[in-house]
Amino acid sequence: MRRGGGVTEPEAAQRYLDGYAEILVEVSATGRRLTREELDQRRALGERAADDGRSLRSLVRDHLAATRAAWPGGPGSTGSVLAAVEQAVDAFAEGYERAQRLAVRQEEAARREFIDDLLYGRSDLGRLAERAERFGLLLSRAHAVAVAQGPEAYEDTAPVTRRVEAALIARFGDRHILLATKNGQLVCIAPGDQDEVLAYFAKQAWAVANGGRVAIGRPQPGAGGVVHSYEEALSTLDLADRLHLEEPVVRAADLLVYPVLTRDRQAMADLVRSALGPLQDARGGAGPLLKTLEAYFESGCVAAEAARRLALSVRALTYRLERIHQLTGANPADPVHRYTLQTAVIGARLLGWPSQEI
Repeated sequence: MRRGGGVTEPEAAQRYLDGYAEILVEVSATGRRLTREELDQRRALGERAADDGRSLRSLVRDHLAATRAAWPGGPGSTGSVLAAVEQAVDAFAEGYERAQRLAVRQEEAARREFIDDLLYGRSDLGRLAERAERFGLLLSRAHAVAVAQGPEAYEDTAPVTRRVEAALIARFGDRHILLATKNGQLVCIAPGDQDEVLAYFAKQAWAVANGGRVAIGRPQPGAGGVVHSYEEALSTLDLADRLHLEEPVVRAADLLVYPVLTRDRQAMADLVRSALGPLQDARGGAGPLLKTLEAYFESGCVAAEAARRLALSVRALTYRLERIHQLTGANPADPVHRYTLQTAVIGARLLGWPSQEI
């Protein structure tokens, strides 16, 4: 069989056996061990073989075949020849493995640089799209990003990261998915029309990390879409923390109203102070009554359900609602007042009131 440039397979293999037969003959005659220069030569040939993409298994087989063909016929020591074979093959494999480790490090560095450029939008979009194909992404289509935040920081080589990656590969195979870590978080990038990939990623990330939360950004088009979806997922994680949401998986599409409410922070702060500020005059401060309003609105304004969530009697809950009405002048049970109070409660969560000054 011929390789590129008309070189046959045996000729190609011979490139990595240069001087090997001569070494065996001399060792058989003298019983010496390989010199440092000879070992360095074997290592260099191993590095060249790795760079050429040759299989180590086939290269070892070539060495054994060459050993059999060049075995000295004289009375030299068999032990010395076998020791020389061991030294030569070991040095060759060392060089091969060293070249592979270097290639892996270079690939990891290139991948990390690409991920940083992709998620921060720091590179020319045309060039970024070209580089993306090397890592399995087609940036001409829309993409969505999910970000997992666990109890502990994710790392590229961590077992939990490898388990999530293995689960995704086993389930979806080659679907132009990219998994990476960034700032201690696990990031999954997938085509925007394959929501099942990110949903499965969220399930696996939450399960293997034994907790935490996953946020999923909306699909965004073009080469810059990845960074937009990524930033949206990060904002959604932060928003879920400030809202004290219990859901392990949150979607940016489901929380779009909250960024709208906080776009004018000063206006929201004024609303919170105006609508809820009087609650601070209550015995025990605003905290207990604010939690009462949160439970009441989250239960659909059903007093019995809100009382159950707060471990109160319905009568005690009703008393608290009446007290809120007295202090604020707004009746939580009145649809006209309810919207203002509920919006103010959301604003209090987002702004950290009353524990933080606004």
